[in-house]
Amino acid sequence: MAKTNSEITEIYKSFDIWRRRGTHTLVRYRCFEDCSTGRFCVQSADFYRQPVTIEQIQSLEKQFIELLTDESPFERSEAFASIEEAIRNHDEVFA
Repeated sequence: MAKTNSEITEIYKSFDIWRRRGTHTLVRYRCFEDCSTGRFCVQSADFYRQPVTIEQIQSLEKQFIELLTDESPFERSEAFASIEEAIRNHDEVFA
């Protein structure tokens, strides 16, 4: 029997990893840990360049929630044993 939306009980911990690229660019990796497996993935990476605006921040937050609402971050990306592997994979896929 297929599970309904109310029966899905996936639990994740979300966290951000920041990387400086050059002197005027920051990358914010939107990361998850699957609490049942301890594996990691990167859902998306946000790029910030000067000048940073409130509209840009709000748009990126909205996109983060929309992506998470649409599907599991672990369906969108592979799961890895370390966050470093997950970031490396994300960078390679989206290079």
